[in-house]
Amino acid sequence: MTKSFAPEAHRQGTRAKTTPPGQRLAGSSVPRVRQAGAGRTTPEGVEPGTPPTPAGLPRAALAVEVWLVLALSLGASAVYAILSLVQSLTSAQALRKQAAVLNGAVTPGRPYLDLAYQLVNIADTLVPVALVAYLLYRSGESMHTIGADLRRPRRDALRGLVLAAVVGGAGLGLYLLAYSLGIDLKVVPTTLPPTWYRLPVLVLDAAQNGILEEVIVAGYLLHRLSQLGWSDNKALATSAVIRGSYHLYQGFGGFVGNLVMGLIFGRLYQRWGRAAPLVLAHTLMDAVAFVGYVTLKSRLHFIP
Repeated sequence: MTKSFAPEAHRQGTRAKTTPPGQRLAGSSVPRVRQAGAGRTTPEGVEPGTPPTPAGLPRAALAVEVWLVLALSLGASAVYAILSLVQSLTSAQALRKQAAVLNGAVTPGRPYLDLAYQLVNIADTLVPVALVAYLLYRSGESMHTIGADLRRPRRDALRGLVLAAVVGGAGLGLYLLAYSLGIDLKVVPTTLPPTWYRLPVLVLDAAQNGILEEVIVAGYLLHRLSQLGWSDNKALATSAVIRGSYHLYQGFGGFVGNLVMGLIFGRLYQRWGRAAPLVLAHTLMDAVAFVGYVTLKSRLHFIP
């Protein structure tokens, strides 16, 4: 579950100018060496056998692309989450006495304005996913390349359901253990008032989390790191650490739980080559957590 740490109720985005495909900036050049017997070129200095970058892009440019995508999305969330944890650790209260609210009202008492804020925030948070789709397109690829599509609905649905049941159940147990040990904050899925739009917004927020996290930190990141020549294990560890880091606002249990989830989801992506079942599983886990908290909290006394 990601959490917005923007200091204001809304965040302003920036749009950077890009050079159209095939157009070279004046004065720029990339030395290339043609491979014997192949119609493909690779930059000088790249070891033979390294996976080619898409559309002949310089490897340095691809690395910068990855850094920028993370800086505009979950990498930035990780930095804010670390600062949030430092704030919690230096508070006079113990971690378990503090709360991390995932979905709260922006304008209490003004439901329609609050609904507008909720929807704009969801749409704004998904902009990096649109950016990833565009960057893949520019490099001659698409969302199909990372399996973020609907081409295999039955298989993806089955895999997503199984993953959600197994990982979701284990995640709840780990959270309860971490909270009892005092190394996690009390995670409050929502403080939205009981309005007509509460449940639809929570489901949309769950879908937002699933799409954002699995497309970027699983599909896109692991795909690009592979193209940069990283080993599967190194790429997997990096992806999992990033996933755990942007959950540090929940405490150390949130980090460990999502690190493990990242290792599982990341390895499955590397085997399947598809982000879609991961998106579905993540969405289902968050939707059950959000809606279940609202509808069952009074009956489940073991939930903090």
